[in-house]
Amino acid sequence: MNKIIMLFLFTITSMFCNTIFSQNNISGEVKDRQGNPLEGANIILTPTGNSATTNSDGVFKIDNISSGNYVINISYLGYKTIEKTVEITNKNITLSFVLEDDLLNLQTVVVTGTFDPRIQLESSTSVSILNSKSIQQNYPQGTASLLQNIPGTFTDASAGEVYTKVYTRGISASAEDDTGWYYVSLQEDGLPVSLVQHSYYSPDLFHRVDLTTQKVEALRGGSASITALNAPGGVYNFISHGVRNKFGGDIQLTTGMQGEENYIYKIDANIGGPLGNNWFFNAGGHYRHDDGARDTDFPFSKGGQLKFNVIKKNARGYLKFYGKVLNDKTNRYTGVAAVNWNNPTPAFGQDFESTSLLMPSFNASIPDGRNLNKKNAFNPSQGVYAKDFSLGFDFFQNIGNNWSLKNNMKFSVKDANWQTSISNAFVSLNNPLAYFISGASFPIGQIVFRDAQSGSELARLNNAGILAGQPIEYLGEGTLPNDAIMGTSAWYKDNKADEYMHQFILQKELENHDISTGFDFGFSNTSLFTQGSFAFVTYEPNPRMLHVTLENPGAPVIELSDSNGISNYGGLFFVNSRAKVTQASTFINDRWKVSDDVHIDLGIRYETIKHKGSKDRFAPFTQGGGLDGNNNTAYDNGILSPTGEKDNFNYNYNYLSFSGGVNYKFDDDGALFARFSQGNKAPELNYYFNNFSNVPINKKGEVQKINQAEIGIKYNLKNFSFTSTMFWSQLKDIGIANFEFDSSDNSIFYTPIQFNTSRTIGLEWESIYSPIQNFIFRFNGIIQDPKATKWKVYDAAGSVDTSDDSILDYSGNVLPFNPKLMFNLSNEYEKDKVSAFIKWQFMGKRDGNVSNGFKLPAYSIFNAGAGYQISKHLSADILVTNLFNSEGLANFFGANSFGANANGATPDFIAANPDASFVVFPVLRRRALLKLNYSF
Repeated sequence: MNKIIMLFLFTITSMFCNTIFSQNNISGEVKDRQGNPLEGANIILTPTGNSATTNSDGVFKIDNISSGNYVINISYLGYKTIEKTVEITNKNITLSFVLEDDLLNLQTVVVTGTFDPRIQLESSTSVSILNSKSIQQNYPQGTASLLQNIPGTFTDASAGEVYTKVYTRGISASAEDDTGWYYVSLQEDGLPVSLVQHSYYSPDLFHRVDLTTQKVEALRGGSASITALNAPGGVYNFISHGVRNKFGGDIQLTTGMQGEENYIYKIDANIGGPLGNNWFFNAGGHYRHDDGARDTDFPFSKGGQLKFNVIKKNARGYLKFYGKVLNDKTNRYTGVAAVNWNNPTPAFGQDFESTSLLMPSFNASIPDGRNLNKKNAFNPSQGVYAKDFSLGFDFFQNIGNNWSLKNNMKFSVKDANWQTSISNAFVSLNNPLAYFISGASFPIGQIVFRDAQSGSELARLNNAGILAGQPIEYLGEGTLPNDAIMGTSAWYKDNKADEYMHQFILQKELENHDISTGFDFGFSNTSLFTQGSFAFVTYEPNPRMLHVTLENPGAPVIELSDSNGISNYGGLFFVNSRAKVTQASTFINDRWKVSDDVHIDLGIRYETIKHKGSKDRFAPFTQGGGLDGNNNTAYDNGILSPTGEKDNFNYNYNYLSFSGGVNYKFDDDGALFARFSQGNKAPELNYYFNNFSNVPINKKGEVQKINQAEIGIKYNLKNFSFTSTMFWSQLKDIGIANFEFDSSDNSIFYTPIQFNTSRTIGLEWESIYSPIQNFIFRFNGIIQDPKATKWKVYDAAGSVDTSDDSILDYSGNVLPFNPKLMFNLSNEYEKDKVSAFIKWQFMGKRDGNVSNGFKLPAYSIFNAGAGYQISKHLSADILVTNLFNSEGLANFFGANSFGANANGATPDFIAANPDASFVVFPVLRRRALLKLNYSF
């Protein structure tokens, strides 16, 4: 018995001692080359998966490590990753690490465009990173404006924060002004901002940039075909702040001036820290009041957002809850008139710097075409009122035996209400359209224009001769500016969407293979209502609303507009549609380790998209006297309303996408990569909403096919880093339809769709050079040759009548809106408490249409800034954009006439109309900001 007891005690004691002596601790510190501690550096121990992050003193500690050999990985955004083998033989080990600058973030782990996070240098994709410092060097104009800094990315932010365009590598044909993100996915923390797009409903409506964004990862083409929902052109992923080990954050106050004494005021904040027991939080957002870069009589933008996340860490992964509340009003600028096709200059007293041509603020009530007993409030000062409430859940866990899973899901409720103007074309008073567009049956005789605000008479004229081609005759001293009114619409849109999206990834690590499989799922229940009423507005740089009447002697006064200047209530546009969109895909990807230096990446994705919905048919309300039964109020005589008939659609789009890449790491700092991808782009909802007006939706849209090939090099030296990628991209089955206006019956329609093909070859590069410790030079850009290899345009000859229609062939022309050269060149200086930078953005010539009839000139924009660290916590920065007030032209809308489009400005048209005016979109003028930032 004694022997048994002694044996038991010896066993228990041995187990206890082994437990004590086998558990060890690793501690250490992480600093930069100047000896400054790095807070928030990530420490990972392999193969256990134990991790830690450094505190404000750059110190970390990992407890309870068994004796043995391990690989310790130290990474920090903006610095080169270190991997070191350590042997654990005693209880406590203390290590010290010095991280070198990773000038181009090639040693930074990226999560976008890949199923298994890896450092850029080992990736076979073209990914760029904007860190928080780069983000803060940009004026807070919006998402597209920030993405101008990504090499190879074309952006047009001339209209403001929304109504923007973003695309890469010539994959651009359907990225129209009203669906400018057609081929790319705008994401927040790995999931799309919105699942659907249609006219004037793009993801930029629901996205704002502020201090809650830690970095942006941008993937151009390539693996986007197999890693994103219906977005083969690229992914722009805005990643929020994560775990912060010590309570702290930033509060930033911004004020500045732009244009002609227009001001901006903004407050940003982001705070975070531990909550105890491995729980952490981040919360922040912004509020801003912005008068805008151009002149309007109301604030251009006001509102903001709140974002948060709560993270629970464990030894094998994390659990994160996150959310966003966006409540924001902004607007978008329309074009400016110009003359001289070869060297555009402003016309009609307008200028490229301050003219906006937006209607002034007023309060009107316009009958709702869906329910004629209801009215919609309309005030152009509201602009685009966007609301987004979203909640998400992100989960990652190593589940043992080299298996791991990641599950990310989000639910959102979106609402975008537009109360603004569309078009600002010149309409001569000698043009019958100026009167008949009111909806009146015969508005001929004495026309009186009064200022809608003051009621004073501005002009009285006799238009009796216009039907015989005779000019109008002013009666009295008053005249209207430029003898014209503006061809514009009081445009009301109401868009809603309830969305759910979900991504699940299951991974297995084998000896030479990392296999990832899973699914993406998204569902959107969306609705669209659009109604357009004509608005009588003066054609001048600061437009005024006009109350217009027909006052023939001896006859009753006919009101051509209401007292606010609104005419032809709901008679220009009517679209009332709803749709349910279901997107689902499954994928599998294998990263095969051929050798220590060579990895092959192969993936396929099967995707199915279902569009099910309906669109109301409509007709003018024809009751005598119009909606109010009064024959003398002509402005409500032609409102469009549903007939009760609906055109249904229910179509499925199924396709298989493929992407394969290879990465050869020829040394620790350099790698070659190549990739070929075959992707697909299913139609967006605008295909149904725009192209079928009072006719059956009897066929589904065409799936566009995208083929891309690329080969590149990435190299990371001590003072110089660069990436360079040669690419070839082809876009097939591009459906093109033009927006047209028939002046004979005042109707608006889209032309029959033509299917076309484009091809672009080019070279992208991104480089950074630090000749001495405090100076950095950055240079990135693209040289490309974009071609419309097969391209036809339907010419409706300005009328619904098809007897005079033709099809124009522009095959072989230069693909429009794609510059052959575009680059960013900057110099940054930082030493002690002082920092400064200057940046040159160059945009090359672009053809304004596929006929190559008009070219947008090249332009340069210079931005500059300087900062000073006032104290440990307080810093100040001055930022100036468009330093020299460049008058560059970003976009072209064709001839300056109601219903015109860019494709109408053919070489023949320009030759026949050398003195005609046309509509362009100038870049935004100089803006200066002062930022005060308090860090704690």
